Amino acid sequence: MLKYMDKLAKNQKPEELPSLVLAYIGDAVYELAIRQFLVGQGFTKVNRLHREAVKYVRAGAQAKALFALEDKLSEEEMAVVRRGRNAKSGTPPRSADIVEYRHATALEALLGYLYLQGKQDRVREIVDLAIRAITKTGNN
Repeated sequence: MLKYMDKLAKNQKPEELPSLVLAYIGDAVYELAIRQFLVGQGFTKVNRLHREAVKYVRAGAQAKALFALEDKLSEEEMAVVRRGRNAKSGTPPRSADIVEYRHATALEALLGYLYLQGKQDRVREIVDLAIRAITKTGNN
């Protein structure tokens, strides 16, 4: 996997990638982080892991997480969030409205951007803040 990351770093900068590409990467980063968090919480049955993961990865939860951490983002991060939120990303899932879906896409774009920038500590910090915000709002 690392050789592919090196190739991206040499050929294209994350800030030059379309927002939806950043969100595509960020979705995978976030999903993996949530899975690791849940396994770390002691969940071991796959069906239960899936049900718990959905509480964190659904668009409404991601939108709430983004709202909770917006005041903790830098200007650069907010610019990525705005780009992600404004990207024309297609039809939202049945369980989300378009506003939630756009905000979820913005969070994923931010995570993808930071991940591709190599800012793993910041990715962990934002995921941790998102988990706390989602847990606090009763989605857990």
